[in-house]
Amino acid sequence: MTPIPNTETDAPGQHRSFDTFRRAVLRGLGVLLPPLLTIVIFLWVGSTVVRYLLTPMEDAARYVLVEYGSDIKPRTAFPESRVVNGQVSTPDGEYIRTGDKRFIPAGVFLEVQESVGPGLMPKSATDVYQLYMEDRWLRREVVIPIFTCGFILVLYLLGKFLAAGVGRFFWSQFERIIDRLPIVRNVYSSVKQVTDFVFTDPDLEYTRVVAIEYPRRGIWTVAFVTGESMLDIESAANESVMSVLVPTSPMPFTGFTVTVKKSETLDLNITLDQAFQFIVSCGVVVPPQQITAAVRRAKGEAPPVNGAPLTANKLESAEHIAAARPESDDD
Repeated sequence: MTPIPNTETDAPGQHRSFDTFRRAVLRGLGVLLPPLLTIVIFLWVGSTVVRYLLTPMEDAARYVLVEYGSDIKPRTAFPESRVVNGQVSTPDGEYIRTGDKRFIPAGVFLEVQESVGPGLMPKSATDVYQLYMEDRWLRREVVIPIFTCGFILVLYLLGKFLAAGVGRFFWSQFERIIDRLPIVRNVYSSVKQVTDFVFTDPDLEYTRVVAIEYPRRGIWTVAFVTGESMLDIESAANESVMSVLVPTSPMPFTGFTVTVKKSETLDLNITLDQAFQFIVSCGVVVPPQQITAAVRRAKGEAPPVNGAPLTANKLESAEHIAAARPESDDD
């Protein structure tokens, strides 16, 4: 009989090589995606601001400059006998006729022609002046700093106005109108939740981070202490209690308000920022000082003793000493 090829011995090796390749690819994505997505988000925000704020403001400024700062003469301003090769000499200077038979100063015409080239000259005197105003007064290296300063100033004044009583009243009336619009209401509420989470300071001030057994004993949950709880609850518990916020992942500013006994809480040696990172990452990002010994050994690291990391041999001897210590104490 022909022997059947044994593929079971080859399969684990193939799976291990594929898992190694997959982990390497995912690790590369994990390194590349955060900066890439950050750049993409900032570029999207910048392009949105330029498209919907900066460009309309440039168009409005260009229109005002051309409307009130241009020197365009109508076609009937000079008799044909004075026009020589499309040019007219006046006491105020020379004028050149454009494609729409109107006249503009020769300096403006020649500056635009030098900028865009003779073959790309606009036919309309208004278009020529728009290019002139854009090149003279609306350069991006001048417009963008002015726009940025003005935009920040507007945001500051708007924030101060909304912080006042009159501003809050008008804003509440505006949101009340939005709430009456069926489709706009849903979109606005969703966007407002995101912007409030990103840009608004939280109303709650967390004092410290604790761990509580919630929703049942044996399951530990990270929580933020928000303050003392109610007197009636403290009287019913016959001991000191505190109110904590049990956040939800990955949005730590939402969750459940729970009153627990102080004796049943465990103070955690982590900062508020580290707690937020732990919750937002769904437990993936663990503070360095809270990494367990098993995880350190799996990474080839040993838990530090006296400020210095242990090697495997020192760790083994330390475990033997710890195991033998109760016997010496009993003696």
